[in-house]
Amino acid sequence: MALWQEIIHNPQGIAASYERLWKEQQGNEREYYNHVRDKFNRTQRPDYLLYLLARCVKASVRYNPKGEFNQSPDNRRLGREPQRMADDIFAVSNLFRGRTKVTSKDYKDILQSSQSEDLVYLDPPYQGVCGNGDSRYYGGVDFEELMHELGKLNRRHVPFILSYDGRTGDKIFGRELPRELGMHRIEVEAGRSTQSTLLGGSDFTYESVYVSKSLVERLGVHPHELMRRAVTQKATQLELIAR
Repeated sequence: MALWQEIIHNPQGIAASYERLWKEQQGNEREYYNHVRDKFNRTQRPDYLLYLLARCVKASVRYNPKGEFNQSPDNRRLGREPQRMADDIFAVSNLFRGRTKVTSKDYKDILQSSQSEDLVYLDPPYQGVCGNGDSRYYGGVDFEELMHELGKLNRRHVPFILSYDGRTGDKIFGRELPRELGMHRIEVEAGRSTQSTLLGGSDFTYESVYVSKSLVERLGVHPHELMRRAVTQKATQLELIAR
């Protein structure tokens, strides 16, 4: 949350701090990354986190059992060049400043305050990537509790979109969501599985997006038609870029 606050309300300061860190790493990138990572775990400074996100493998945060950031650096790159990072930061700040409220609360409190005219997007840690030695997230959400909260949104006619599980090839991650919630499920191709590639396979990963019944009714368009239009629009954009 501190990083988002800086990006939105102090873009010049966070951009300058990132540029300083990026330049200081030159010629000693691996050791410098480890140094910044240690300092972040002690201080939780947002500029350190931004640098780590730009340098770590797949821009994916990983934690050890103590809750400390422990993702390794991607030694093939130095992170986003400072001017491009600054451009992104100022663009986000201009878009969000005065329109966004950043909070850190229990998700149930946020859902309780939502109204039928809102659109809620939920992106909790996916099923199958929390616990049991998997450190992709510091913690997950309780499945039954989340399903209960979604049911409450339905009863209050609050539209929502949920990203929650997926599959790689024939391997499915997570439990099937209750049919009584009436959600529409869409599979989105997320590219070739890194793990499968390392093992000599060629499986693709698909992520599931669930759209609430109330949102479908409000839009008047089936989710699969929306996806078809999005894919068509993306293909058109790529064709224009190629030209």
